Amino acid sequence: MDREEGKAAQSPPNLGAIPANLGPGCHWCAATEFLGQVPLLQCLPGSSIRRIAEAVQNLVIMSFVKVNLLMAFTLYWMVRKYATITSTLRSTKMGEGTEADAILSSDTFCYLNNILIVLKAEVSAPANTEEANRPDYVLNKYDYFGYGANSSVHQVNVVTLSKLTCFILPNQYGHLLQPKTIWNAEETPETHSLLEQILHLEPLEIDIFRGFTLPGAPTFRQVYGGQLIGQALAAASKTVDCLKMVHSLHAIFLVAGDNNLPIIYQVHRARDGSSFATRKVEAKQKGLVIFTLIASFQKEELGFEHQAATMPDVPPPEQLLNMEEIRERHLTDPRFPTQYRNLAAKKKFVPWPIEMRFCEGSASQHKPSLNFWFRARGKLSDDQALHRCVVAYASDLLYSGVSLNPHRQKGLKTYSLSLDHSIWFHKPVKADDWLLYVIESPSAHGGRGFVTGRMFNRQGELVMSLTQEALIRKEKTRVPNPRPKL
Repeated sequence: MDREEGKAAQSPPNLGAIPANLGPGCHWCAATEFLGQVPLLQCLPGSSIRRIAEAVQNLVIMSFVKVNLLMAFTLYWMVRKYATITSTLRSTKMGEGTEADAILSSDTFCYLNNILIVLKAEVSAPANTEEANRPDYVLNKYDYFGYGANSSVHQVNVVTLSKLTCFILPNQYGHLLQPKTIWNAEETPETHSLLEQILHLEPLEIDIFRGFTLPGAPTFRQVYGGQLIGQALAAASKTVDCLKMVHSLHAIFLVAGDNNLPIIYQVHRARDGSSFATRKVEAKQKGLVIFTLIASFQKEELGFEHQAATMPDVPPPEQLLNMEEIRERHLTDPRFPTQYRNLAAKKKFVPWPIEMRFCEGSASQHKPSLNFWFRARGKLSDDQALHRCVVAYASDLLYSGVSLNPHRQKGLKTYSLSLDHSIWFHKPVKADDWLLYVIESPSAHGGRGFVTGRMFNRQGELVMSLTQEALIRKEKTRVPNPRPKL
């Protein structure tokens, strides 16, 4: 049996071409891209994956090279910190019963600890192996072992046809596998904005997450549609490698969600390609699917560019009032009825986690259009995936209501429910900086209102395009129950 001892790598392994247009400083993009495809690591913040990529670059790559005969290996390794590791490989020549031992040199595995990730493997059981004799665990690329074990010795039965190569992550980097949140490795959710807390999901297992409607979040009679979009996109984003960003999503609202119950997000991996990945997400309450989302992710690349859309000429946000200031003016404006002002003053006002500044006054409220600036309140982690989830969350605020504007009358009560929602992300977005949301409703018919939206950054770049259809109806008059006859 030929054997090649692992050596300390001075440069990242050749895992494929480094993605184009990722900018200077992306020296370890190949390692980052590989690690980002390991299911164990995908729910980590992107910054953690990049730090892990830097950590493994000077560590051992373990190889068992060129096995001409089918071999059955039993691999033992120790996980004591700073221990010198010795691995014993027992090889059995199938059909002849001969046996030989090979000892890997101890310096090869010095400081080995905690987790190994399969980089390359041609591993399988022979086709004629009886089911009872098949190995319990057949290794494939992106599999991992050694993580989360309590004992200092692990045993794995490996059947290999040729080669097994692994990344090794020592224990001193184990904290990178236990971040404070899915968006930030170092800081707890409480130190960040309410929006980031809303979009922090609890990973239950691979591809399954749990979200909540937090106190202080916008609530309506049912779970806010933007919350479902943002949380489902967050779940999908945590099942793809961190170099791929969502470029489009399409959502369908099925059943109204309950604000008082947690929401389970189940992610289905529809496709993983070199440039694109596709995910389907189902949101469930009480075992019932209440919402579905399909999202497509793309690795950044250079291409043709043009922009025909122009940003409307509107006042900058600094010259406009926010919702709190508008409310205070209404409470003291004598043009509003005293009864209305008294009721508004008594009603508890909870600021939304999105700050909004409207470009038009109340005189334009009957037009089938609306322009407003918005941004996330508070501090957001520096993660582009998070910022796209934030704007997806905000995209449903006041959106479908624009299709009701031409039909508003004094005393007429209406309601709207989102039916479906689509977003295309054209460029990177910064959600804690001002964005202009331009909404128009070109049509309403059959109880359904259709709206389109565009989002521009302050430089006038079109960063997102959106569409939505919603159910819009007159609110049914509630008939009081007749008094029972005595």
